[in-house]
Amino acid sequence: MSSEQNGRTPPRQAGPSAPRTLAEDLRAREDAALADLLRTRPDLLSPVPGDLTQLATRAGTRASVARALERLDQFTLQTAQALALLPSPGSPTGPAGPPPDEALGALLPGDEAAAQLPYALRRLREQALVWGGEGQPRLVRTARELLTSPSPTGLGPTLAEAANTAKLSPARLQEILAAAGLPATHDPVSALAALTSLFTDRTRTAALLDEAPDGAEALLRKLEWGPPYGTADTDAPSPPVAWLLDRALLVPAGPGEPGKVVLPREVALHLRGGHAHRVLEPVPPPVAVARAYEPGTVDATAAGQALAALAAVEELLAAWEAEPPPVLRAGGLGVRDLKRAALTLDVPEPTAAFWAELAYGAGLLASDGEADETYAPTPAYDDWLRLPPAERWTRLVTPWLTATRVAGLVGERDAKGRALSALGPGLDRGLAPEIRGRTLALLAELADGTAGGTPGAAPDPATVRERMRWERPLRGQDVPPPHDLRSRLVSWTLTEAESLGLTGRGSLASHARPLLADEQKAAQAALSPLLPPPLDHVLLQADLTAVAPGPLERELATALGILADVESKGGATVYRFTPGSVRRALDSGQTAADLHAFLTAHSHTPVPQPLTYLIDDVARKHGVLRVGAASSYVRCDDDALLAELLADKRSAPLRLRLLAPTVLASPAPPDQLLARLREMGYAPAAESSDGDVLLSRPDAHRTPPRAAPDPVPDGPPLPDRTLLTAAVRAIRAGDHAATLPHRPPRPDTAPNGDLPRTVMAETLATMQSATLTGTPLWIGYVNADGAASQRVIAPVKVEGGFVTAYDHTADEVRTYPLHRITGVAEVPED
Repeated sequence: MSSEQNGRTPPRQAGPSAPRTLAEDLRAREDAALADLLRTRPDLLSPVPGDLTQLATRAGTRASVARALERLDQFTLQTAQALALLPSPGSPTGPAGPPPDEALGALLPGDEAAAQLPYALRRLREQALVWGGEGQPRLVRTARELLTSPSPTGLGPTLAEAANTAKLSPARLQEILAAAGLPATHDPVSALAALTSLFTDRTRTAALLDEAPDGAEALLRKLEWGPPYGTADTDAPSPPVAWLLDRALLVPAGPGEPGKVVLPREVALHLRGGHAHRVLEPVPPPVAVARAYEPGTVDATAAGQALAALAAVEELLAAWEAEPPPVLRAGGLGVRDLKRAALTLDVPEPTAAFWAELAYGAGLLASDGEADETYAPTPAYDDWLRLPPAERWTRLVTPWLTATRVAGLVGERDAKGRALSALGPGLDRGLAPEIRGRTLALLAELADGTAGGTPGAAPDPATVRERMRWERPLRGQDVPPPHDLRSRLVSWTLTEAESLGLTGRGSLASHARPLLADEQKAAQAALSPLLPPPLDHVLLQADLTAVAPGPLERELATALGILADVESKGGATVYRFTPGSVRRALDSGQTAADLHAFLTAHSHTPVPQPLTYLIDDVARKHGVLRVGAASSYVRCDDDALLAELLADKRSAPLRLRLLAPTVLASPAPPDQLLARLREMGYAPAAESSDGDVLLSRPDAHRTPPRAAPDPVPDGPPLPDRTLLTAAVRAIRAGDHAATLPHRPPRPDTAPNGDLPRTVMAETLATMQSATLTGTPLWIGYVNADGAASQRVIAPVKVEGGFVTAYDHTADEVRTYPLHRITGVAEVPED
């Protein structure tokens, strides 16, 4: 198929010969292919390479190749590993083998592998890990080194490498040839070539092994799939080991490793039947369906979870605005404060850590930066509270999708043995957004039916982890699965997505799909109809409880939260009225009449008589006792009540004494005195130095304006289309300059050595035309010091009064102000 037929532009290289270097291979690629390379390997863009030779050099560096290998799927990686096993071009040992593509097919057998091999090779070429002509794939040298030392396939060194490491003498090599039934040679190189030819011939090697003594082949089989090194007494070997060593089927590991032997790669491949891998995985493992639900059930369940997520964040931040937890000296939330938050939310500590991290990542929570630093809601929290529920939900979930902080790591220890705390440092993992996004995409494919599932299908988590292992086998592989970071990130993603309402009963909800495409408005529109409207009423019951059959309006929920304690949560919230909760409402400045009116206005059932009596009884006692600072005192107009208090044995720790008929004094601080009297069943009220009752409504603490934490990726950011286009054009211009023979300007182009001079309109038009055609230009330029010079440039971009171009004279990309260019002319052709 021609270049025009397959949609590619004609190659830029001259002649039909295959490229000799990676740079030549890149030079023959179209601009779109170079842009794809820079998009998938953005580390190559920092800084922009001056030409294609620099790009090829950077693409072959160890760090860049290792990063590229980490992003390969399992079969593409296995293909690269098999390529690394093929002899290097120009290898002096052995006869000429089959073409690389045929040898590669032998290492990766099977119909499925044959069908997927072209895709894998194309992917490796796109990543610039493989280059060469058609049918002649060549792995870049750095990738070969990374994939063979040690080999992940369990294969050892080649026979030639093992013999060189073991320092086998020429005489010893001739002895091995004789034992193997091969004719003698004149030098070690030809001896190793003859042995390599023997071991790569399946028939001859099988015939040789048929002559082996009992137990010899069994010894080889132990090393067949790796590791290729074993132990044996090489000084006084047993008969099977001696027979294998005499024929180089086993080779001593080296002078520095006595008693250690290695199985040559050629022998191991014969034992494996020519296969590079024990288990070949040409196709991704399917994601199994654990159970399927009606889509309506999935959406309704997920919407309920979304409401619960909003309520959890609000409840946590409401508690912390009244009593902000301190920031640890090393940063983060203390263990005790995390336990207290878990009790407040009635959830396990890891779940409380997740809600705290979620609020922190959304910019709703931060440290206040004061002397006694604490965590508190930010001003953005107040704006967030005023939003509709669906928009509040998207404001929470969208940052979570791209966050690099991982709440699941809280409680673990870092590399230095320090405990990782919620909201503290050390929780960023650059792998998290990639795994999170891909896991949710798999759920979307499964529920769409494109991955073997059906609408409403919930996956088997184990198969999701297995699929992610296939797609990114080298990512997060710190320990064996399922305890490696990649597998745990998948598990945490599935759990957190359910808690957030992205999934319902394990299946992706319809309102979650737009978020995967960063369409927040569409997600809000899909979620809003699923959320129940907030209620403006409760149901009061005779057992001093109130039932909220759904989410309450914010003002009603806030007021009821002061007047009653939350007893249980769920589809309906149950509040319980107690003397302490009623006193709390009275302390906030409300009167008994206010409370009666509030309950009457917001209850769809009559106010029970026991609740009326409770409010009146607490209100009657509220404020009868007055506590002030004397260190503290108790003031009351009822002499009998003071006498009762003095006689009460429970007041002994307060060391009360009568100062006047209506005043008692205590050395205890006023807050302790208040708390103790309330424990004793009294209802005192605090008063100021002027005798006024102090209202104990807590102030809502807020931090100064704070921005949400930025994700910490594990590599450079992905370039946008504009940057890619400009970078490719700059690289092409630089490469054109590097490969263009440099010729001095002809004398007739610059009479008397004068600079070229054109009017600004002509200069601008010529520059813009050159950016489209890639034509080099000759310009006159006057720098800021007034020094004039002539330059040959290849314009890349003209914008904002500046031209960005590759300067052939300076051999680099530069930016020139147009007003300093005296004129422009095309470079003359000889």
